[in-house]
Amino acid sequence: MTYGEFFKPIELADRDIFKNFLIHDHPGISECSFTNLFVWKRRYNPLWTVQEECLLLVCLPGDEEPFALPPVGTGDRVEGVYLLMEAMADLGASPRICRVPESFISAYLDHERFFWSLDRDNSDYIYFTRDLIELSGNRLHKKKNHLNHFMRHNVFEYRPMDLEMIECVLDMQEEWCQVRECIESNELVSEDYAIRQALTHFEELNLEGGVIVMGGKVEAFSLGELLTSDTAVIHFEKANPSIPGLYAAINQLFCSHAWPLTTYINREQDLGKEGLRRAKESYRPHHMLHKFTVLPLT
Repeated sequence: MTYGEFFKPIELADRDIFKNFLIHDHPGISECSFTNLFVWKRRYNPLWTVQEECLLLVCLPGDEEPFALPPVGTGDRVEGVYLLMEAMADLGASPRICRVPESFISAYLDHERFFWSLDRDNSDYIYFTRDLIELSGNRLHKKKNHLNHFMRHNVFEYRPMDLEMIECVLDMQEEWCQVRECIESNELVSEDYAIRQALTHFEELNLEGGVIVMGGKVEAFSLGELLTSDTAVIHFEKANPSIPGLYAAINQLFCSHAWPLTTYINREQDLGKEGLRRAKESYRPHHMLHKFTVLPLT
């Protein structure tokens, strides 16, 4: 039997197994969240197994090369790396581990056996929570102005996400997809599926959410969860782009209501998209959580 045969698709019932591994050895990257893996399974087709006291994950997306994620657990992580490389070969893919944080490389890998390169497009943006709530100082002056403009010129209500609001958010997402013709884009279809999975399983995934209601209609929403003991991660954030300052408002209000006790907010990666990169950089991240692609030296 080969190692590749041990892997199986991720299911909702697996959540507690993942939680037990991640609570003791979380690499900090946004991909290592059961929610992220579960809701994006249509896009990335994640498979998992437990070997050598490590949680091992591989992704088999249909439109790009398969890859593994760094091993998680209290077992032998270096052995976990070799098992992942072997499993990738068993699955007919080139052996590579992606989204590997610097901390993992410095602790477990060396240049004599592995080569690694920076994956800037998938590096996470990490912000001080207080910065996103207070928007103080010259660095965030423009963001504070956008927020103040919205507050002065609109009648709105912020509400925490609950089962009643979920139906309204689903309506907003459906309208958003109709306007942007999601059906014509595999990327938008995958995102729509992921958002619907997150909303449909909101309670089981232990997510937090917030919405802005204007004129009886949801015009913005945000979804996230606690990633580590001091860091929350924002998985999805959408707002009506025709309402000035609405994105600034949902960002600030969600952070202040849902995450005031955290130290950091992880707003995930920019995927190399120029507009998204400008938007994330404009909030002046405290630091980037850089990730690398690791290959074995032959």
